[in-house]
Amino acid sequence: MNVLIVYAHPNPLSFNQSILKVINTAFKKRGDQVQLKDLYAERFDPVLGEAQLSLQNEGKVPDDIKREQEQVTWADMIVVIYPLWWFDRPAILKGWFDRVFTNGYAFSFDENGLTGLLHNKRAMVVVTAGGTKEDFGKNADQLTKSTTEGTLAFCGITDIIDRVFYSVTMVDDAAREAMLAELEQMVQGC
Repeated sequence: MNVLIVYAHPNPLSFNQSILKVINTAFKKRGDQVQLKDLYAERFDPVLGEAQLSLQNEGKVPDDIKREQEQVTWADMIVVIYPLWWFDRPAILKGWFDRVFTNGYAFSFDENGLTGLLHNKRAMVVVTAGGTKEDFGKNADQLTKSTTEGTLAFCGITDIIDRVFYSVTMVDDAAREAMLAELEQMVQGC
């Protein structure tokens, strides 16, 4: 399987970095081909500006976005790893989706309505949160929805695994190791 990992955390010493390493290694151990996009390390420009929007309206794709779309096209599975910020993904990741998952590439509208064009792909969404599940209350079950439903499912990806790890800044190393072991099992079950 071809796996594209899209990683969005600015701190190279974060627990998310450990998650990235475990997932990357687990897919490679299975014999999968893996490409990694570290949006902060690459200094990805998340702003969908007037120039790109004008090009899109003319049916053209900027070269940098064409390369991003080629990676998405290559992938059988897209893995997204990020910290929860304000009940959503970091702006750099939201901007990546804005610029890459464009009309005509990831979805289309016609007289029959919306069609997701990435229906042949699978996805895994892994999110870390500083608070406990109880801190989020009734909203705990909604924390990944903007990514899983608002973006991925909208674009036709319906085979989606998502997992939120809570309290990552408050738990001890043993709890974090258990989280990483769970991720290894998730990858093996894909």
